[in-house]
Amino acid sequence: MDAKETESFREFVRNRSESLRSLAYVTCGDWQTAEDAVSGSLARLYLRWGKVASPEAYSRTMVVRAAIGEKRRPWRRERSAGDALPDVAVPDHAGKTDERLRLQAALGRVPKRQRAVLVLRFLEGLSVEETAEVLGCRPGTVKSQCARGLNTLRTVLAADDITLQADERSDHVLSHSGRVEIGA
Repeated sequence: MDAKETESFREFVRNRSESLRSLAYVTCGDWQTAEDAVSGSLARLYLRWGKVASPEAYSRTMVVRAAIGEKRRPWRRERSAGDALPDVAVPDHAGKTDERLRLQAALGRVPKRQRAVLVLRFLEGLSVEETAEVLGCRPGTVKSQCARGLNTLRTVLAADDITLQADERSDHVLSHSGRVEIGA
């Protein structure tokens, strides 16, 4: 196919792809299936572009046949066991998420070196010696930074007082004290 034929095919696709997609949707009733039918039909039409006398009629026929054929494919016949999702009790993790966000914000207010020690010791589960090796310091430094970091974290969390409004139109206020127990 030469450049002139390629450009005429591109022009045809620009002008007719939406109407062909609508035709395929009306035929099969599913937008994704319609997209598949149109793209497959246009790919096959591209190979025969110079030989087709009436590309308009040919493309319509191909799209309708492809839309019907897409519905016949084995993977299109799969159906779920039921339309409704099963009722499964799922625990509410909102409280845990709130605590995690509060802890993350509080950790952001702890000095970097102390934060690094706390993260390595308590989140990564490293020993004092392993933490000292990672940070390139002595184990005594890790212990002191850990103690200072925990004290700073306790202070930040204790000073934290969150006030939430239940509804924008309501004056009802939910208060949450910032006390959280953190083991040493």
